[in-house]
Amino acid sequence: MESLHPRIRLLWIARGALAAIVLGVVLAAVDQWQVAVPMPVIVGVVALGLLLGAGYAVRLYRVWRFELQDDALYLERGVVTFVETAVPFVRVQHVDTQFGPIERVLGLSSVVVYTAGSRNADVRIPGLTPDRARSLQDTLRELAVESEAEDAV
Repeated sequence: MESLHPRIRLLWIARGALAAIVLGVVLAAVDQWQVAVPMPVIVGVVALGLLLGAGYAVRLYRVWRFELQDDALYLERGVVTFVETAVPFVRVQHVDTQFGPIERVLGLSSVVVYTAGSRNADVRIPGLTPDRARSLQDTLRELAVESEAEDAV
């Protein structure tokens, strides 16, 4: 099983921090509507949100794994709910590599695998270096084409 690049934790921690700050701003705004929310409560909620967000990011990094098996891409992830996904190569429609602005700053990218079917029609593998993402994208394309030829016979 292959793990993600360690820098993905920074992205996930930043998302958690942003959510905690937004919650703090909402609580401060509620204070303006005649509902008294003491400043220590707001600071405590934001601090707790930061701690929970950082803990969640670290735990998610520890459990997020993927592997190319003989006939499928296999993924394991989740903190509260653990999810195992197997994407048969024969179901792969196309594969994209994506670089968001924050990912580019961190030197990371994601591979998105689009599959045939309506439920969970795409699978994302975040936290890869651009070279690893391109390599995985090429490998998945090749395996999808090979499995399509085998399925047709």
